[in-house]
Amino acid sequence: MPDVTINYVAVLVSGLIAMVLGGLWYSPVLFGKVWARIANIDEAAAKKEAPLAYVKMFILALISAWVLAHFVDYTQSTTFMNGALTGFWVWLGFVATVTMSGVIFEKRPSKLWFLNNGYQLILLVITGGVLAIWS
Repeated sequence: MPDVTINYVAVLVSGLIAMVLGGLWYSPVLFGKVWARIANIDEAAAKKEAPLAYVKMFILALISAWVLAHFVDYTQSTTFMNGALTGFWVWLGFVATVTMSGVIFEKRPSKLWFLNNGYQLILLVITGGVLAIWS
């Protein structure tokens, strides 16, 4: 396996980007109310559980950014556009396809898939670009 150079500051920034983008994406300002309705989220319960959920999501965002940094390094992406393209392919090949099983087998609403995957697509494109320019 090739040696990988990881910029941990870029990974941390990518984790923070995930939290800010997610906070905005799932807020009432953008898609929060629609998401809660489609996903049958009890908003009162969600607010109560939010602090621990945010900690867990930040840890997961750091792991995701760290793994994406490997792909960015493997593809030798050093420009924002190349890193963004790497993020796109990771989204298409791993996120979009895997999460579609919830629509197919669990009969989850396709609107929920589009809403959640829209966030994931934008996040992976942006963080792929950030990781590339900081590699």
